[in-house]
Amino acid sequence: MRMSEDRMVIRGGRVLDPASGLDGVFDLWIRGGRIEKLVSSEPADSQDGAGGIGIPEVTVVEASGCYVMPGLIDLHVHLRDPGLTYKEDIATGGQAAARGGFTTVCCMANTKPVVDNAETVRYVVEKAAGVSPVHVIPVGAVTVGMEGRELTDMAAMKAAGAGAVSEDGKTVMDREVCRLGMERARDLGLVTMAHCEHRGMLAGGVMNEGPVSKRLGLPGFCNGAEDVIAARDILLAEETGARLHLCHCSTAGSVALLQGAKKLGLPVTGEACPHHFTLTEEAVDGADANFKMAPPLRTAEDVAAIRAGLADGTLDCISTDHAPHAAWEKEKGMREAPCGIIGLETAVALTVSELVRPGILTPMQMAEKMSYRPAVILGIGKGRLAAGAAADVTVIDPQAEYEIDKESFASRARNTPFHGRRVHGRVEVTVVDGRIVYEREGRRRG
Repeated sequence: MRMSEDRMVIRGGRVLDPASGLDGVFDLWIRGGRIEKLVSSEPADSQDGAGGIGIPEVTVVEASGCYVMPGLIDLHVHLRDPGLTYKEDIATGGQAAARGGFTTVCCMANTKPVVDNAETVRYVVEKAAGVSPVHVIPVGAVTVGMEGRELTDMAAMKAAGAGAVSEDGKTVMDREVCRLGMERARDLGLVTMAHCEHRGMLAGGVMNEGPVSKRLGLPGFCNGAEDVIAARDILLAEETGARLHLCHCSTAGSVALLQGAKKLGLPVTGEACPHHFTLTEEAVDGADANFKMAPPLRTAEDVAAIRAGLADGTLDCISTDHAPHAAWEKEKGMREAPCGIIGLETAVALTVSELVRPGILTPMQMAEKMSYRPAVILGIGKGRLAAGAAADVTVIDPQAEYEIDKESFASRARNTPFHGRRVHGRVEVTVVDGRIVYEREGRRRG
């Protein structure tokens, strides 16, 4: 259960609010779980009410030199709860989200049992309310059991708290079932999140098909497996008028298809994951399955297209596809290990290091893609820093340099390819509903 502080001021940070375009140094005042006001920042030693010093009931968060963003929102995580909680659960996943600066996460339906009915949606909602420090929005399955045949009762799932529908982890291969599912979601005002991967084109692949897979002697699968489904689903969005969101775009082709759809004015959005704008297939050594994911790491040309798509707005948001697995599962090697890596606790650092510091994205664009646009896609009243808005806030030090240490993670899992990587950009404080749910150990309080 999250309870608000009586009053809080986040002082002296660079406030970035994509909704209004506000970019400047302000004190952000919070009362009763909502943003009370933003005022020009006073010197740190101010003794008056604006500075916050001398008012015992005010919690002061010093944010000088930091970005103060609307709470980050991740449209794409796997919390493995119910049924696969040896990998992760709602409590540990929520703690990882808070540590990573996320105040809202959308959890995918490929659990055990599948989140394909109102009862299971309610289980996620109710458990999250009791154990998660962040907001958790369940994503319901498109088909019963994610078997691709019978549509779920989306209306009942929405009433129980589902915020979107997706078959992520699988693709609804039957075109007619997919079309009917998108129509049903459209009628309910839900976005359909598509996992674009043609099963018939995977050919047992475990990484990107190309010179690297051949050199390593590993079966690969081609970009076309993603592109052909992205094209199909965009055509279905045009046919049905349904809102479509392309998950984890990884190819130059899917970026081009999304760009074309937007030029036509279609209701289509897309996301990219940090691993797909950071690493290429060259990172795969053939032995470490922490580099095995779906879609796989692609070529340098694909990475360049993803970065360009984020910069020019073709790709709307950055999501993690946080996919925890037990160590013994990943130790099976590239051929047998499950796909996926964790990402909640590395996304901010990778975004700052790979996109913001090189000038590919501005800090405002980072806030837009990690908070405001995800909120718009979901249709929730978050992703804003304005008087009256919910007090979900993320404070990030963009200059902090450190080494990623998987042993420090709050997640139950450790399957990351980024262990030991030097990065910039550290989450300092995460605030949910006016309450500090994460604060970096050792940082100075006001």
